[in-house]
Amino acid sequence: MPSQLYVGLMSGTSLDGVDAAVAELSAKTARPLAGVHLPFEPRLRAELLALNTPGNDEIHRAALLGNELTRRYAAAVDAVLARAGVSAQAVVAIGCHGQTVRHRPALGYTVQIGNPALLAELSGIRVVADFRHRDIAAAGQGAPLVPAFHAFAFARSDEDRIVVNLGGIANLTWLPRSGTVAGFDCGPGNCLLDLWAERHLGAPMDANGDWAAGGTVDEKLLERFLAEPYVSARPPKSTGRDLFNAAWLSAHGADAADPRTLQATLLEFSARCVSDACRRYYPGAGRLIVCGGGSRNAALMRRLTALCGPVKVVSSESCGLASELVEAVAFAWLAKMALEGVPASVPAVTGARGPRVLGAIYPK
Repeated sequence: MPSQLYVGLMSGTSLDGVDAAVAELSAKTARPLAGVHLPFEPRLRAELLALNTPGNDEIHRAALLGNELTRRYAAAVDAVLARAGVSAQAVVAIGCHGQTVRHRPALGYTVQIGNPALLAELSGIRVVADFRHRDIAAAGQGAPLVPAFHAFAFARSDEDRIVVNLGGIANLTWLPRSGTVAGFDCGPGNCLLDLWAERHLGAPMDANGDWAAGGTVDEKLLERFLAEPYVSARPPKSTGRDLFNAAWLSAHGADAADPRTLQATLLEFSARCVSDACRRYYPGAGRLIVCGGGSRNAALMRRLTALCGPVKVVSSESCGLASELVEAVAFAWLAKMALEGVPASVPAVTGARGPRVLGAIYPK
């Protein structure tokens, strides 16, 4: 089958904005043609964040925010198509993840807001959305969903590899030279770091990890963080802001800590969640491929490199995919799998009864 053009959209647990990518997809390769990032302004970010915890009139607020978010998605589609010099008519479909505001697979549900029907109307392009529910219906976690794409894009026959996506939550994918692809959410990536930076720096993130790098890790506080039951629970497992949030920080004594000390400790916690999980479940990897926003946190990357040695820690860019585009391209690829009727879930990752075709299709 010849290459086809798809658009992928991702707005993740970091709540920093919308990533969009145009990708040329074939049976063997995924080649991004262009990418854009449209940041959320503080008001929208705050309203989306508020939906992650119970509050007044949630259904109404979620519906309005879902429509507003969809207009951002449509703007991101227009922007990335213009950058790529591609017309809407040339695109087979948009893969749109939506914005997760609640993730409770143990109770049989997950919620991603957005309006894929409206996106199809605004863009004039077929949309594939709602990727998680079918896996949850099959008794899976519904997350993480990207390991199948990681296997497609990064697996090699001459090296055992691990891919780590450092988004709001950090997730791992195990890519053995032979055998079964595996993976899980191992803990917080950027979400707690960003929350603390916003509270004490008035900025959406600690750029490059500079603030954390100037602090000292509180080892006793780190021990309390690492004692979180989720960290030691065996996979399959997935998590989000339902667990790792401001209330979690307060419950673990963060409010009494020196702010910069806590930022340094949170960075170490994120790094340890990744390195400890790699060592426990996937020893012997030759390469750790990092993608997501956390790959731009120089201090976090330094700690991962130190903690994961002798495993070689590299950015996904060294493997041909810009780190900020990996998830958007993944959802473009998941849309392609849905339209072709190909199962794209990995039961060894999610714990589902078997592989399933993921996504609901909204015609243009």
